[in-house]
Amino acid sequence: MPNKETPQIKNEEQYEKLRDKGMSKEKAARIANTKNSGKKGGKSEKYEERTKQELYEKAKEVGIEGRSNMSKKELINALRNH
Repeated sequence: MPNKETPQIKNEEQYEKLRDKGMSKEKAARIANTKNSGKKGGKSEKYEERTKQELYEKAKEVGIEGRSNMSKKELINALRNH
């Protein structure tokens, strides 16, 4: 029977936090071993920086009802809570 090596965890701290949250060993290891593990993403423009028309189109894309009567602030709120 071949000897299986224990996989190396690249981001041990993140792995432990994920395990503490109840994630399986396999899932926690996959996440902790990704190239940019532990770094936040978020490359898209903030809702406040978008035009009302852009927000309307996004709301349409995700199926928010009543979007045609919403203000920019209401569209932002609806998108965040969708």
